[in-house]
Amino acid sequence: MKKEMTVVGLMSGTSLDGVDVAITKFQMVDQKIDFESLFFETYPFELELKNRLQRLVLPTAQSPDISSMNFLLGEVFGEAVNKAIIDSGLRFEDIDLVSSHGQTIFHNVTEQNDDPYHRLNTLQIGDISVIAERTGITTIGDFRTRDVAVGGQGAPLVPFADYTLFRSENFGRVLVNVGGITNLTVLPKGCKSDDVIAYDSGPGNMLIDAFVYFYTNGEKSFDENGKLASEGEIDYDWLNQLLKNPYYYKSPPKSTGREEFGYDYAKTLWTEAEALNVKPINRITTITALTSHTLAKAIVDHLEQGQIQEIYLSGGGWHNPTLVQFVEDLLPSGLTIKSTEELGIHSDAKEAIVFALLGFLGFNKHFNNLPAATGATKNVIMGKISW
Repeated sequence: MKKEMTVVGLMSGTSLDGVDVAITKFQMVDQKIDFESLFFETYPFELELKNRLQRLVLPTAQSPDISSMNFLLGEVFGEAVNKAIIDSGLRFEDIDLVSSHGQTIFHNVTEQNDDPYHRLNTLQIGDISVIAERTGITTIGDFRTRDVAVGGQGAPLVPFADYTLFRSENFGRVLVNVGGITNLTVLPKGCKSDDVIAYDSGPGNMLIDAFVYFYTNGEKSFDENGKLASEGEIDYDWLNQLLKNPYYYKSPPKSTGREEFGYDYAKTLWTEAEALNVKPINRITTITALTSHTLAKAIVDHLEQGQIQEIYLSGGGWHNPTLVQFVEDLLPSGLTIKSTEELGIHSDAKEAIVFALLGFLGFNKHFNNLPAATGATKNVIMGKISW
């Protein structure tokens, strides 16, 4: 085993706006993993690439386009790695491994289908062989499929890192990531791996971003600093209808994505709000409250059981103070939300660092999934390697 490695972690999420690159040094000391964050940057996709990816995640996407984009994204990811190494001031020989999540274009791990040829599945593209060739660095990727192969949902994978790096013997913690989808990890006081509770609570920024796009006629793609949401009012009648979505009442483990809370669903809700005479600005406020209410409910459900004293937030949601305030208003008095930066992780860098960690462990043949979170039948070593 290589007890010390410097790993470049790559993450491209449901927003389809760029690739997060985190360079992290890991060291195994007495069966405990120490980490040091060396560099982080987000490299945005060109507009045409983003537009093509948005067409690619639709069920109507064609196999030639998917195959071509798999190789193209390998080149894009490889270029991002090279740029990050140069921008960080490190040398290429300082890097031991590239670890790539890839770009999810389809994820269906819960639907029942009578077709005997149908299988639950997940697909991430951005070919790791291309990354290895463009960077000259051994690359590991395609993590989720191994978990699905043993009955898991292939998600969420972040909780494994939360448990490995941030569990405490003295008090319980909840770690939340609000990206396109919101996921949370409940780490009860003194927990073992089987005690961890983790799942996707529902939409994160995905619906909010779509509503901002509709509201501004395409001029804006997200609610910067939660400003628009702060200008409207919550329509509680409509919010209560939205909260009846069956997903929120499923028991974990559970995961979701754009297949359930993506553009088509957002368009349906926007039209629904119009029919209910909900003011356009109030639609943004209410859809922001939907993310906040579903997250707050999930946190409250586990407060007493996990002896929770600390809540840490990462992802784009941290930059939306209106969303954060909505959540805090629904929590018991005295319980506040902090940034993961207090744990040594930039709030935007967390998922890229997580996949760097999964790569470090996978490369060293260590189990790196968490069955309590994904529903897998056993621990497995996730990740395929292109030397």
